[in-house]
Amino acid sequence: MSQVQVLIKRLDSSVPMPRYAKGGDAGADLTTTIDFTINPGERRLIPTGISIALPNGYAAFVHPRSGLAIKDGISMVNTPGTVDAGYRGELQVILINHDLTQAVSFKKGDRIAQLVIQKVENAQFVEVSELPGSQRAAGGFGSTGA
Repeated sequence: MSQVQVLIKRLDSSVPMPRYAKGGDAGADLTTTIDFTINPGERRLIPTGISIALPNGYAAFVHPRSGLAIKDGISMVNTPGTVDAGYRGELQVILINHDLTQAVSFKKGDRIAQLVIQKVENAQFVEVSELPGSQRAAGGFGSTGA
């Protein structure tokens, strides 16, 4: 697996650096800097205590944690959250509690999301009067029979 250097500034020195839980993992864990409770149906902006500098040609994508989703109904409102290479502010995560009855509490240092770093391309958008044909054509949701 190839590696890219991502510069990290800890805005809260007590927060752990993002880390991969297991070898081969795509997402590095992000943690919260605060204790908080998120009520049923509520969404909250949660700080991670870090900012990053990505090389040009890369972006970071913040994904929900599957364990929080299945156990507690916790996800992200804008999933995945996109972090552009030029952004230098604190990474924050917009969590939502989809559970209908149970509030969920977190403590400082709890894992709340995962950060995936990917190489990205800039597109050159070219306007045309007609698009070339394809087997799928304009078929949308469910058009493949699945």
